[in-house]
Amino acid sequence: MGTGTIDAPPGPGGHEPDGAAPASLRDVVYRRLRDEILNGRISPRERLTEPKLGKAFEVSRTPVREALARLLSDGLIERTDFGYAVVVPSLEGLRDLYELRITLELRGIARAIENPQIRHDEAVLRAELDSWYLLRAEPPVPDPSFVLLDERFHTALSRSSGNDQITEALVAVNQKIRSVRMHDFMEAERITSTIDEHIEIVELVLAGQLPAALTALHKHVGESIEVVMERATSALSKMALAG
Repeated sequence: MGTGTIDAPPGPGGHEPDGAAPASLRDVVYRRLRDEILNGRISPRERLTEPKLGKAFEVSRTPVREALARLLSDGLIERTDFGYAVVVPSLEGLRDLYELRITLELRGIARAIENPQIRHDEAVLRAELDSWYLLRAEPPVPDPSFVLLDERFHTALSRSSGNDQITEALVAVNQKIRSVRMHDFMEAERITSTIDEHIEIVELVLAGQLPAALTALHKHVGESIEVVMERATSALSKMALAG
């Protein structure tokens, strides 16, 4: 793990809220730790503690604590008896969770096909579609955090079908596989194809072409699992080498 002094400017007015690290400082620590984890440069057996990381980055414990909290929320690390450690995904468990994810994803549209009285919430879908039109006009650079936008899309699509229990189950599954799905968005081509596919799916739903929308969604999620499994295997290999 690299070391070095990280300088950050003070907040507005030259002050920060009591007990909070300067935003730029904690963001730098977070991004550097996330990058090292995603690229397999931190061994799963390495102990991640506030004192150790504070010394490595030459910062106080506050920005380290806040960075660790974000990484914990991302699902990249987990609490242990000694502090934190990198989450090591199980490929078998990942595939099982993806199978459940696909089932939940497709059910939102399938139930509307089976019951014509079920209508998707157009307001929710049009708002989501507008945001993806903007992303298509100006695609973001590849970044693991794109997974959060992707999750937002699939949550909105599911919620628009009207069954909150299905949506909540989908949210829970996505949280469990988020740390590995981050590897799905490391290339510009993958970002642009995801944006185009999201737009196609919603446009089909809004046009009432539900069977075609179901097929497009199945293809979209199915391709994602193949990309993720390939990159997850690579990530696990890097972790093993780092260990």
